[in-house]
Amino acid sequence: MQVEVWTDINCPFCYLGKARFSAALDEFAHRDDVEVIHRSFELDPDLPSGTSGPVVAKIAAKYGISEAQAQANERGIAAQAEDAGLTYRTSGRDYGNSFDMHRLLHYALEQGNQESLLDALYAANFADDAPLFGDTERLVAVAISAGFDEAAVRAVLDDQTAYADAVRADEAQAAAFGANGVPFFVFDRKYGVSGAQPPETFAEVLEKAWSEREPAVQLVGSGDDQSCGPDGCEVPAPNR
Repeated sequence: MQVEVWTDINCPFCYLGKARFSAALDEFAHRDDVEVIHRSFELDPDLPSGTSGPVVAKIAAKYGISEAQAQANERGIAAQAEDAGLTYRTSGRDYGNSFDMHRLLHYALEQGNQESLLDALYAANFADDAPLFGDTERLVAVAISAGFDEAAVRAVLDDQTAYADAVRADEAQAAAFGANGVPFFVFDRKYGVSGAQPPETFAEVLEKAWSEREPAVQLVGSGDDQSCGPDGCEVPAPNR
């Protein structure tokens, strides 16, 4: 079974949603048969490359609230994060253009190590003291800490076309699904779950999607028909 998750590194609920989904997946009996792919979604795709600024001021301006209210919202998210076993820094965080991060995540998917890079990016944004956005060297350091080769990472970042089409394709698919926010989870292209839902919700959908999977081949017959197997071909006894 495949689960696709549309996220953005700027999104605190994506950070929280990943932890809650992972908690449900860890308890799922068929977890080893579930492929999780993280897809690209930019919350603010119009931000210029290299943009960085204080996140509390950004939230206040975006929603027309005071910075004190925005800071209170951050503390509320931090409490939820703590319940999920996550570290969440409520002050000093920044925001910015995430397109290069999404390109690197597609590179990491190709390398078979996407989960490690996503976890490192989330930790860098929500748990670490150093700002993340608008600093290529910081992004390179985060990727290296996740186990990626420095030269390969720099090659991806230097080539603005590398994996750009893959990012845009993910965003187009999200739009086709009607997703206008993240996190957005899609189970076997059949069921969608929007938001950082409780682990119990994810567990329920995992069970439902698994139970409704179609077998690859519908077997017709008793299974004792004439056939050949690893031990050869059984010759039926002649009629007498």
